[in-house]
Amino acid sequence: MNLGILFFLILFGGWAAGRLTQCIKLPAVLGMVLVGIAIGYFLGDQLPASLHESSGFLKTLALIIILLKAGLGISRSTLNRAGLSALLMTFIPCIFEGGALTVILNYLFGFDWAVAGLTGFMLAAVSPAVVVPSMLELQSKGYGQKNAVPTIVLAGASVDDVFAITFFSICLGLATTEESISISSALLAIPVSIITGLLPGIIIGLFLAWLFHRSKIAVVEKVLILLTVAVAMVEVGEMIDSAALLGVMTVGFLLLERAESSAVELSGQFGKIWFFAQIILFVLIGMSVNIEVALNAGFTGLLAIAGGLVFRSIGVLIATQFSSLSVQERIFCVIAYCPKATVQAALGGVALAAGLPEGELILALAVLAIVFTAPLGLIGINVFGTKLLDKGNT
Repeated sequence: MNLGILFFLILFGGWAAGRLTQCIKLPAVLGMVLVGIAIGYFLGDQLPASLHESSGFLKTLALIIILLKAGLGISRSTLNRAGLSALLMTFIPCIFEGGALTVILNYLFGFDWAVAGLTGFMLAAVSPAVVVPSMLELQSKGYGQKNAVPTIVLAGASVDDVFAITFFSICLGLATTEESISISSALLAIPVSIITGLLPGIIIGLFLAWLFHRSKIAVVEKVLILLTVAVAMVEVGEMIDSAALLGVMTVGFLLLERAESSAVELSGQFGKIWFFAQIILFVLIGMSVNIEVALNAGFTGLLAIAGGLVFRSIGVLIATQFSSLSVQERIFCVIAYCPKATVQAALGGVALAAGLPEGELILALAVLAIVFTAPLGLIGINVFGTKLLDKGNT
């Protein structure tokens, strides 16, 4: 297929579908995902190889844009209000869901414990690509500001994947003779990953705050500098297995703290860039979904995923137990922590590529999780966000 026609289908088709879904009171990104699914289903064999090579980078770039915007909107006072709950949300729900899914998959599908573990924690990862934009939209409208609910979810979602991917790697190493790894060293990788992600973010954030405050640089040049530096951070982070996306948010946070006027300007500019980036991101996520593969997991797979979500919900309620959040706000956190997409799209085929006999079924479960949770999560956030969260700071 001609790249120009594909460009039209992705951008114009995604935008048009988003407008249509908004007309029926559903989130625009749902329409974008559905367009991507349709493109992948009907035109999958005709898509150019260059798209498959670049889609990973394009999705990462879009995620960087929205995380920068998120960081530029989180103030110290808001983070203080989020408090302990934001920290607990980074790991308790993930561990509850991943652990429960390990048992469920062992029972329902007969997976051995290592294979059940890698599948369970792959499925347990929440999707920042879905959650972060939704939280920023609610934040911009003033919902949940009193107790910093969007910030609690934002902070948790940005680190949740670190735990999920680490436990996935541990279990993958146990399941494959070629990649035997020590559990203790793999667990140590979690704090190391967070620290090596945060430190560059702190250093770069402080430097850019000083540079933007002292130098007369046009806002478009600031956007260029910030975006390219953030991309470099993520690329290097992938090489050393650090939580680079957390570092990206940290850069935005420090810019708001140390160079507020520049941060406000940049936030507005990244909001405009996000208009295009979100279409590309969600259409590409949809294109990674294979409906036929998802159907192979069947009702049993759906039952397993639903069971995992029940335990994730219990984890969210425990993580917010000692906070000042109301019952309605805690229920909203449960809903907001359901969508899955990015990690499942990236890791769904790893077991198959590693030669595990269960690889096809694991891929089917990953696809089913995206199809089931992403649309329902988006609808849930969109419908219940304005009903369960109070508007304003009081």
